[in-house]
Amino acid sequence: MTKRSDNTQAIDAFIAKKTKFDAMLARLQALSADHFNWSPDEINWGHAGTMAHYAEMLKRITDSAFQEGEFAA
Repeated sequence: MTKRSDNTQAIDAFIAKKTKFDAMLARLQALSADHFNWSPDEINWGHAGTMAHYAEMLKRITDSAFQEGEFAA
């Protein structure tokens, strides 16, 4: 296998994962726009805890991507 074909395979794998990533982001944006399918009348502390959990998981991703927080150089 040549170096070029290795790079082509890596690019293909990257694009495939990025496509899945973009689809997940789009789903999350749509769900967030709909307030995670919760109406204001039904939101309780459990929902607040769930949002805190989601936000913490997303923060780990953004910290890693932007080299912030625990990933800061």
